[in-house]
Amino acid sequence: MSALTVSQDPDRTWDDLVRFWDESDWPEGSRVEIIEGIVTVSPAPAYRHNVMAARIQRRLYSVIPEDWEIFQTLSIAVPSRMGMFIPDLVVAPLRPPETQSHIPAALAELVVEVTSPSNARHDRVSKPAAYATAGIPLYLLVDPWAPGGPTVTLYGEPKDDVYRVLSAVKFGDTVQLPKPFDVAIDTSEFPVD
Repeated sequence: MSALTVSQDPDRTWDDLVRFWDESDWPEGSRVEIIEGIVTVSPAPAYRHNVMAARIQRRLYSVIPEDWEIFQTLSIAVPSRMGMFIPDLVVAPLRPPETQSHIPAALAELVVEVTSPSNARHDRVSKPAAYATAGIPLYLLVDPWAPGGPTVTLYGEPKDDVYRVLSAVKFGDTVQLPKPFDVAIDTSEFPVD
């Protein structure tokens, strides 16, 4: 099943979009995001997708400070890019939220996205631009659907809406996350077809 886009009135404000996103009755288990001002409904991630995120999460727990957490379904907002995203993983300090439904993306220290066939373009193009705009220090893209074969790309040093590629590896290799994480992610643990 692919992602479904919900048409929006182009004259709606950010607050209107967030209210629509927050108050609508979406299908159980789906991932509902606002991407470039368009509400997008995607099916729940598949088993392999979740295994990859879980492997990364397991490594991160051993290195994050006690006052940080790893979230799997936390929405992060980038109003300037008309975006409300639900990354596969968000690492952020524990702080009382301003709202119950999301946090400002700028609070995140790391976001992790695992592509699915239905969302690969967003994870490769729209989301990194928004995450860089928000100033999120690190973005890890796990892309089993990459055209040249499964890859993992670590982005950092955000400037405006662009990241610098810090590292890019094929599945089977190790990607090293810099400080404050300073941890190696062994991608040979990721399931492949």
